[in-house]
Amino acid sequence: MPATLDAYKDLFQKKAFAHLATVGPDGAPQVTPVWIDYDGKYVRFNTARGRVKVRNLARNPRVALSIQDPDKPYRYVQIRGRVAEMTEEGADAHIDALAKKYLGQDRYPFRQPGEIRVMYKVLPERVQGM
Repeated sequence: MPATLDAYKDLFQKKAFAHLATVGPDGAPQVTPVWIDYDGKYVRFNTARGRVKVRNLARNPRVALSIQDPDKPYRYVQIRGRVAEMTEEGADAHIDALAKKYLGQDRYPFRQPGEIRVMYKVLPERVQGM
């Protein structure tokens, strides 16, 4: 099995959802589907302040992501790593870019009043796939 994301870069071009696992305060896993992209170094996802994953990641930056190929369901990649950066800077533009990729819309249509977007950058430490 490849040790890098090189064999799976095409998944980041597709409308493939990632399932993001974080660790809750009691040690239990919490899993959420998220939109993702890859900038060549970091796997990036976006969320809003106040969500469970934001609280979990503030306590523990370790994550696991599972991405399934929508065209070949038995092909997938699992990425384990740590959040290297979380930032509000550029997060609105990032969610708009993800909305373009996943929905074909120029702007993210599900914004709530007062919502603050946050972009997370995950540095892959272990990559496994099939």
